[in-house]
Amino acid sequence: MKKVSFAVFMIVAIILSAPAQQNPAKINGVKKPLNILLITADDLDRNSLGCFGSTVPDISPNIDRFATQSIRFERAFVNAAICVPTRAIIATGLYGNNSGVNGFKKMKEGTTIPLIMEILRTHNYATGILGKLSHSTPKADFKWDYQIDAHDLGFGRSPSLYYEKTKTFLADCQQKDKPFYLMINSHDPHRPFFNPNESAESLAKRSDRTKERAEEMLKKQGAPSRIYSPGEITVPGFLPDLPKVREELSYYFNSVKRLDDAFGKVMQALEESGYADNTLVIFISDNGIALPFAKANVYNASNRSPFIIRWPGTIKKGSVNSTDIVSIIDFMPTVLEALNIPAPKKIDGKSFLPLLKGSRQIGRYKAFMETDYKNSGGPTPMRSVITKQYNYIYNAWADGERVYGNNNEGTTMRAMEEAAKINPAIAKRIKVYRMRMPEELYDIKKDPDCLHNLINEPQVKKQLALLRKDLEMWMIKTHDPLLKVYQVRHQPDKALKEFYRIYPEAKEFDKNKENYSKGGNEQ
Repeated sequence: MKKVSFAVFMIVAIILSAPAQQNPAKINGVKKPLNILLITADDLDRNSLGCFGSTVPDISPNIDRFATQSIRFERAFVNAAICVPTRAIIATGLYGNNSGVNGFKKMKEGTTIPLIMEILRTHNYATGILGKLSHSTPKADFKWDYQIDAHDLGFGRSPSLYYEKTKTFLADCQQKDKPFYLMINSHDPHRPFFNPNESAESLAKRSDRTKERAEEMLKKQGAPSRIYSPGEITVPGFLPDLPKVREELSYYFNSVKRLDDAFGKVMQALEESGYADNTLVIFISDNGIALPFAKANVYNASNRSPFIIRWPGTIKKGSVNSTDIVSIIDFMPTVLEALNIPAPKKIDGKSFLPLLKGSRQIGRYKAFMETDYKNSGGPTPMRSVITKQYNYIYNAWADGERVYGNNNEGTTMRAMEEAAKINPAIAKRIKVYRMRMPEELYDIKKDPDCLHNLINEPQVKKQLALLRKDLEMWMIKTHDPLLKVYQVRHQPDKALKEFYRIYPEAKEFDKNKENYSKGGNEQ
């Protein structure tokens, strides 16, 4: 009996003397600072996800599961439908004309505008980023504490590598006992979409890569956990349902699936780290799908984004906000308020923290969108205000001669152009895309795909006047240089003079307007 008692005593002693596995969320029962994990998709159409109504089978189980633990915003937008300007808004809380990032460019050298990463670093936060490094870092000289770019993440597309690099960063934060701000950027479903039959030669030809680089990409990125056929996918309502369009979209949904695979692996790493209970996790897309009438424009499909936010113990699980309009300009002030850190004095966004805590907030009934420069061609300034019912658009570049295009048109536009030879409706649709009217107005309650321009319809005259005033007041408030062009938009000579003053490079492109905004190959 004594031997048994001694054995039990020794077992208990060993257990008590063993080092306890610490929960990073709590140390000795004391709650640690809140961590921030921002996960972004690249060129994801919000409606491609199951939790936002997609009927594509088994497309996003990991993100859908996350949505059941979170709040999902139905009326959420990014304010610039191009990756670099959107990511600058995330970092600065400022619209592009106030930060200087209104295209594929960095902030001016020596700028004193604070980045959210800089602010959090002064409060002892470790800063980390996976993927889209240059695109997500507005200041050329800013260096993250931990930064891994696309090449070491399977060209930004390998779920297993996202898992490994996330684990490494979180383990380092645990060892140093530091809270973290981690931005994880999937390169999916950005072009090139995953084609299971793609050769290195064809990928190199259509994406401006060398054959060797294309071979490396195909090898390292890995395949999604499921491959889709053209018959399984859904064609967005703003595109015609053509065989080649369906084929390209099936490749896009392959990439969406791989995004979901990567999201699941990142969340697995977070759970395994012990940080899940003390981490605010935000999932968004930086802009809409890389197809005509979406990315690099200001249509409903250009700017709508999945905003799904999890905050254990604060946000009600599985809640849905279908009332309030929020946008990415509000990200910085919301995060800083959640951390009890003062926001910079110069900031364009407004915190929506009350909505996360289940309270109401007045004034959330519109959002504003802007585009100035794409990655090639002449300037294509567009402005938009979106309300719960309307999307009003001003195309400052559209003069009846300039031709719009970008490098996101792909097989889909080629299929549309071929079909247009015998289909007048598709031919008309292409003309709308290429030329535009200076102003557009859509009833997005009835017409979410923005197919029917109501700008000259008498029944919306009063609403149009209010929306025009809303846009003008926003341009005044944000010191938008395009304001003077907008104010003389019905006087072509004055408008052109002001246009050239703001965008002097447009003069050179105007010498050959057919090539004004043509895009290059898929990127």
